Amino acid sequence: MRRRLSRAVGALVFAFAATAASSAAVAADAFPSKPIRFVVPAAAGGPTEIVTRLLAERMTQSMGVSVIVEAKPGAGGNIGADAVAKAAPDGYTILMGTIGTNAINQTLYKAMPFQPLKDFAAVTQVVSYPLVVVVNPKLPIYSVADLIAYAKAHPGKLNRASGGSGTSMHMSGELFNEMAGVQMQHIPYKGSLPALTDVIGGQADLAFDSLVIAQPLIKAGKLRAIAVTGPSRSPAAPDIPTVAETLPGYAMTSWIGVFAPAGTPRPVVDRLQQEIARALADPRVREQLTSQAADPVASTPDDFARFTADETEKWAPVVKASGASVS
Repeated sequence: MRRRLSRAVGALVFAFAATAASSAAVAADAFPSKPIRFVVPAAAGGPTEIVTRLLAERMTQSMGVSVIVEAKPGAGGNIGADAVAKAAPDGYTILMGTIGTNAINQTLYKAMPFQPLKDFAAVTQVVSYPLVVVVNPKLPIYSVADLIAYAKAHPGKLNRASGGSGTSMHMSGELFNEMAGVQMQHIPYKGSLPALTDVIGGQADLAFDSLVIAQPLIKAGKLRAIAVTGPSRSPAAPDIPTVAETLPGYAMTSWIGVFAPAGTPRPVVDRLQQEIARALADPRVREQLTSQAADPVASTPDDFARFTADETEKWAPVVKASGASVS
């Protein structure tokens, strides 16, 4: 009797598993059947939105449905990220996450509305890119050595603008403060454009920001570039030295990548990854990205999940050492 009951239960479990797998496969086969909402947790006009719109255009063509970009900034990206974390796990609402929303904020914010490593399914890393250190041209700062000397001669007097608390722009400056032994005051803005506008106007002195956004302003003479933050010089701006050429060991590479709500069926995650990888392989898309100092990645979901966990662990001690904290 017990043996027959055990066999019956086993058969039911197997049937349930088979049904669940079949349902996931059917969902993936039918996906997508309606527009996809691509949430950008940053201000319009910034590097995250620029890359997202480029991908969305290509994905719309290849997937046969509209991929709609929605900017949802605020709270260091947490507002937009939280909206996706709480969305239905069906692949129709996805996030262009950043190093801030999905790595740094976990330590920076005292209270998080979501858990980055638990509430998302990693899809793929899209690009990585260095930042550029820019100063107001009126300042007598022409190099990293000049910046360090000036900051030490005027402790606490330099104001450093960023695109928001928890962003790579914010934490790259905190890492610089720690390694150079200086103290520059951080002023968070709602995006790169207002931050750089105030550096140009003299309301702020300098910024660590995206080369994508800053390069036209550098070429126009409105900002002076003194260094890039990556481990090597950028092919998009080979004449700009790295911070590490003066401050050995310094390296900050920002990144963005796609996440779906946790519980999204793996076949749907895989389909999204494949479509994004296809878009990133498009020569026109790659040319637009590399010309703006962005390096296409297209990692697998598993690799991106491990990368995100590693980045969270990497930046936690930097955040804590800086003393930075957001309520």
